Amino acid sequence: MNLSWQLTHQRALVTGGTKGIGEAIVKQLLALGAEVFLVARDNDLLQKQVKEYRQNGFSVEGLAADISQPGAGQQLLEAVQNRWGSLDILINNAGTNIRKPTVDYRSDEFDHLLNTNLRSGYELCQAAYPLLKASEKGSIVFVSSVSGLTHTSSGSIYGMTKAALHQLAKNLAVEWAADGIRVNAVAPWYIHTPLAEPVLTNPERLERILSRTPMGRIGKPEEVAAAVAFLCTPAAGYITGQTIAVDGGMTAWGM
Repeated sequence: MNLSWQLTHQRALVTGGTKGIGEAIVKQLLALGAEVFLVARDNDLLQKQVKEYRQNGFSVEGLAADISQPGAGQQLLEAVQNRWGSLDILINNAGTNIRKPTVDYRSDEFDHLLNTNLRSGYELCQAAYPLLKASEKGSIVFVSSVSGLTHTSSGSIYGMTKAALHQLAKNLAVEWAADGIRVNAVAPWYIHTPLAEPVLTNPERLERILSRTPMGRIGKPEEVAAAVAFLCTPAAGYITGQTIAVDGGMTAWGM
């Protein structure tokens, strides 16, 4: 067995881990041998999944929390500290969107998107830093979006928050490299998830999306999860400060 592709004895915190890409990430990390601390807002769904994972022999902890609320990150990491005492991997996956023209956004919508997509990850990184440093092999991965790389008609605020995550990954990668912490981002295009479903069920919008995707199809959550998991493995030990697009070639297609 090549241990470079395993996560045995690694402990990972995953936000937004009960649906879509987050759920796929949790399953991929568990399959590679990691223990997972699962976080989501829906407590009923979270507890149901934790029970199922444990019944299948996996080591999983769970906590319902709204990480968009100020201070939630510190409270969450205190829970991780109390239950595990250590942390090797932080996956900042939680995110949301409100699609509308820029002039139509309200200030409360701006705050909600900023807090959920950007501030939550920033605060979690701050709070997780001591545990990741103590690990000496810490890995942070932001699940962002190609909307942070180019225009995608998903809304200016969403794109702004995702672009900020890419820059945050670069800054933390350099600042924390000496502490043994790697920081990267994975930027998906449209993926079959509950968040994307309202868009993908619109035939006209789906046709436009596929027309801009060289591979000619919508991505799968498992394909994003594979990239995230890879960045956490020892095999990716010299990769940091990078944003990897999982987009079927969309961002590479100039004309």
